[in-house]
Amino acid sequence: MIAIGCDHGGYRLKEQIKAYFDKRDIEYYDYGCYSEEAADYPVYAVKVTEAIVKEEAGCGILFCTTGIGISMAANKAKGIRAAVCTNEYCAEMTRRHNDANVLCLGAAVVSEAEALKITEIFLNTEFEGGKHLRRVQQIAQIEEGVNLS
Repeated sequence: MIAIGCDHGGYRLKEQIKAYFDKRDIEYYDYGCYSEEAADYPVYAVKVTEAIVKEEAGCGILFCTTGIGISMAANKAKGIRAAVCTNEYCAEMTRRHNDANVLCLGAAVVSEAEALKITEIFLNTEFEGGKHLRRVQQIAQIEEGVNLS
C-alpha cells in the first residue's frame, strides 16, 4: 500500500494522483489534507511516515507547493528517506541509488503529466543495492548519531 498526504498547496496534485491510482487499481491510503483550506505540512508528513515506519505502507508520496518543506519534515522520521523529485531521472536515481521510500512532489514545480510519470517511475524502479546499500546504511548510522568521519 502507498501512503499519501499533502498540505493545502499540494491538495490538487494529490487528487490527480489519486485518480491515476483509482484507474489502475493501485492501493493507497489518503492521510489528508482533504481540501485547499490552509493546512500545516508537517502534520501530514508525520502521518505518512508513521504508516511507513509501522509497516502499514510500503512507501509514501507527499505533496506541497514545492515538495521541499514536506520532505524536510518527512526526513526527520527515523528510517525515512524522502526525496523531492522534479524530473524522471531524479525519480529513477533516488530509487536505484538511495532506496528512497517517500516521493515528494511540488504542485507549483511539476505539471500533472510530469507528476504522473515521476510517480510511475518511482513506484516501478528497484533499489540496486551493492555499493549503494553501504551508503544507505551510513544514512541510518547518522540517524543513530554515529560519526562517520
